[in-house]
Amino acid sequence: MKFVISSTELLKHLQLIGKVISTKNTLPILDNFLFNLKGNELEITASDLETTLVTTINLENVTDEGKIAVPARILMDILKEFPEQPLTFDVNNDTMGIVINSENGKYNINGQNPDDFPQIPEIKSEQESKLQMPSELLYNGIDKTIFATADDELRPVMNGIFVELREDNITFVATDAHKLVRYVRTEVKPGQEASFIFPKKPSSLLKNILMKEDSEVDMRFDDKNVQVTLPNYKVISRLTEGNYPNYNSVIPSDNPYKLTIDRLELYNTIKRVSVFSNQASNLIKLSLKGNQLTVSAQDIDFSISGHETLNCQYEGEDMDIGFKSPFLLEILSNLNTSEVLVELSDPSRAGLLYPAEKESEEEDILMLLMPMMVESDNESEE
Repeated sequence: MKFVISSTELLKHLQLIGKVISTKNTLPILDNFLFNLKGNELEITASDLETTLVTTINLENVTDEGKIAVPARILMDILKEFPEQPLTFDVNNDTMGIVINSENGKYNINGQNPDDFPQIPEIKSEQESKLQMPSELLYNGIDKTIFATADDELRPVMNGIFVELREDNITFVATDAHKLVRYVRTEVKPGQEASFIFPKKPSSLLKNILMKEDSEVDMRFDDKNVQVTLPNYKVISRLTEGNYPNYNSVIPSDNPYKLTIDRLELYNTIKRVSVFSNQASNLIKLSLKGNQLTVSAQDIDFSISGHETLNCQYEGEDMDIGFKSPFLLEILSNLNTSEVLVELSDPSRAGLLYPAEKESEEEDILMLLMPMMVESDNESEE
């Protein structure tokens, strides 16, 4: 088995799929990339058992077909040091020896038996659900929600993105019980009712791939696995088992008080004022009165405090409400509009944040943040 490939082209593909390889693999073979040369197409696979990433590269200069497992760390390390140039891989399928010839050098690596590499899970056709969507839509679905996923060993269903298909839309939801994001796109019409929980790690890996793609995406899933196929990449992931919580039940429906404010101005103010908050609670207080918002924080232990007042549009009664500043900053940084709309009803109920103006009629995004009790001496989360 022998082929010629561009050093930078190979590195680009390996850097995207190599992120799946775990530093604590239970199977030594998973420390390798699986190279499978069929005709002029080189298929490279990386896996951690839970998630498998596959990429394909079309080659022109090929001799013989074959498979070999190539040690990932040493291959990546050497490729990072090469300038752009053609590399010749010469594999002895009997001894598993790999010789890499560059313009000025020769490098020997010991490969592994490709048959030891685990099989890629298949989607069961009798249980299969499938749909197509633009890569941009799936990228946004992950990008807008993944920051709100939890890291909760006791409730693994909260550690992924809930993908819900309905007749006339697709919804992405993530929550960690403090903040929640619901992102709906209506231009995709799945024509079916189905759902699954996409774990955080493969979601993040897929997001990295989608960032560089502009094409249609095929998604197929059954009760155990999901497979996302792009022109040059494939992501196969085991789904998180369990029932996702009823997210609609925690979204308050009656929110008569409405605040519209410049998003970036509010974000920068919170960043400055939160320096003065108690490090244990990170509590900041938003005080609404007339068309002014005062953002304040204090740390009684160190006798420090800070506040800033901003102009805004506010419809409602005077109110003081507290939030955890890192969560509010995360939400504001994941809304892309110049102004943000905040809907409130009571200091003890969740606040809802939206873009003040929709970027697209086919896109609907809602972000929810649970409040904190505003107390001068004892700050605790509700």
